[in-house]
Amino acid sequence: MKATAIAHPIQGIVKYHGMRDAQQRLPYHDSISVCTAPSHSKTTVEFSMDNEDNTYLIDGEEVEGSARDRLDRIVEEVRERSDAPHAVYGVRMESENSFPTNVGLGSSSSGFAAIATALAEAAELDATLGELSAIARRGSASAARSVTGGYSHLRAGLNDQDCRSHRIDSEIAEDHKIVVGLVPSYKDTDDAHEEAVESHMFQARMAHIHEQIAECRDALRKDDFDRVFELAEHDSLSLAATTMTGPEGWVYWSPKTLQIFAAVRELREEDDIPVYFSTDTGASVYVNTTEEHVDEVEEAVADCGVQTAVWEVGGPARILKEEEQALF
Repeated sequence: MKATAIAHPIQGIVKYHGMRDAQQRLPYHDSISVCTAPSHSKTTVEFSMDNEDNTYLIDGEEVEGSARDRLDRIVEEVRERSDAPHAVYGVRMESENSFPTNVGLGSSSSGFAAIATALAEAAELDATLGELSAIARRGSASAARSVTGGYSHLRAGLNDQDCRSHRIDSEIAEDHKIVVGLVPSYKDTDDAHEEAVESHMFQARMAHIHEQIAECRDALRKDDFDRVFELAEHDSLSLAATTMTGPEGWVYWSPKTLQIFAAVRELREEDDIPVYFSTDTGASVYVNTTEEHVDEVEEAVADCGVQTAVWEVGGPARILKEEEQALF
């Protein structure tokens, strides 16, 4: 049986750092993010007796190494939960991204969310979004939040009932615009997660992260745009400090990244525009603002000499209808 799903990548607002369990992808602490659209991953999967083994293609290239291992874990989890006789067959997966990958724009979140959603449909699972988020988490913890969409909160835990994502409804979604400043620079998030706990900043981050989560949830509930994205900006600096003080001293930012930071602060401090920068593990920058100011903000980011795009808040992962073009 074949199914196609689409999912949007996430921008971390209060980001997780470090994995308690790398196999189950259990983070040390909670995290909150927002899905970004129309950027997306579209994935088609098929269980078939003609498939001797699992085959995974992303943007036309076969997946190998640790990414393949994580995809296998999602497939096996779906098989264990499914009663469909065809779920024992090999899987063919083809996925394509509408945006650049490995540059800090969350492609792993949307990719693993889309495959988990498509696999569950193809295996005839009657799963809630929360249950799907726990399956997708086996590929990437951020994929759990990509499944539930919008502003979502992934709770830390040691099992699938606790460590799953929940949507936080907020009216700021209607006015929230995200200007992306694309700064190409290959990165490997797993390297940063593996050594996070060895940074002398890690325990300091753990000490304040629970208050950050509570503040962010409250700000979202009260539709307080400035408070949400002031938190996102400060959390980006905290994440980078922890990453840069690990054993390898990873520095993901580039001069263009810092130039965008300066442009954002100038808009906010001199022109009184509600605008805040945010980064995940990478050099590219999310610039959060409102619809009223988005054109001015995009112009300022583009003046830094980078490619830009304007995104908005995306919804949950979903199954596409047959006429919406499967990949094979």
